Amino acid sequence: MSGAKRQPHGWLILDKPRGLGSTQAVGMVKRVLRQGGYPKTKVGHGGTLDPLAQGVLPIALGEATKLAGRMLDASKVYDFTVRFGEETSTLDTEGEVIATSDVRPGEMDVARSLELFMGPIEQIPPAYSAIKIDGKRAYDRARAGEQVEMKTRAVEVFSLSVRPEPVEGAAQDQRLESVTLRAHVSKGTYIRSLARDIAHALGTVGHATYLERVKAGPFRGEQAISLDKLDEIAKGAPLEHLILPLEAGLDDIPALTLDPDSAQAVRQGRVLSDLPQADGLHLATLHDVPVALVDLSDGTATVVRGFNLPDVAE
Repeated sequence: MSGAKRQPHGWLILDKPRGLGSTQAVGMVKRVLRQGGYPKTKVGHGGTLDPLAQGVLPIALGEATKLAGRMLDASKVYDFTVRFGEETSTLDTEGEVIATSDVRPGEMDVARSLELFMGPIEQIPPAYSAIKIDGKRAYDRARAGEQVEMKTRAVEVFSLSVRPEPVEGAAQDQRLESVTLRAHVSKGTYIRSLARDIAHALGTVGHATYLERVKAGPFRGEQAISLDKLDEIAKGAPLEHLILPLEAGLDDIPALTLDPDSAQAVRQGRVLSDLPQADGLHLATLHDVPVALVDLSDGTATVVRGFNLPDVAE
């Protein structure tokens, strides 16, 4: 067998630093793969992270890019700091101050206010966001000095808590200049808007000074690699030590083990019948290699997304 490197399929979980855009991160991965001698590989990201935010950015390689859309739909967990007293045009540290307040909330006030934001909520996204208005991104319109009218959107907050947890018996009437929170939210939730709205609910104004994504779908911060680690691939470091398999993005989906004939049928897009498994999405595999994402209904499996992977795992 020749020493030529095979096209990689799977996930690189980047610990994205502040100042780097998600598209730039994809470009960096493409560059290091090229420099590391890998064949041309399709690369995509699983959910935009603002340049000012840091943390977990799933990067899909090869056949895993077929699952990037699912990752965009996945829930996310963020740690963020709200500084009280100043609201900015961008709702973060980049913008100019547009409102001020001398009011500083107490710790108990903050804890009570969080209950208002639990469950399904409506929020107005920041004017400085990538949402398109009449074909043009909101932040481009805002930067051009236009008055941007953002529409409310329905999102869901699954959990919201103070970080670190308040100490039992500590003085609870302390006035806060800032507070750090952890939020588990649905797709489409703007944490900067959440920071603004929490401050408003406390009778003051505020903006986000720190934002870190600690989980995206099944991927956690502990699995993320630094840009330095990524750069080692360009210098010849083996990718298999850093890449997670394609199925790591489907950790909540049961497997459906196929025999070679069934696998061939699925690859041809044919329907499988008389299966005993429960209804819902399944990952169809042959010898532990993903073949397709299939939807089971009344014992019949229909292909949702096929994967073109080598039959035998490396």
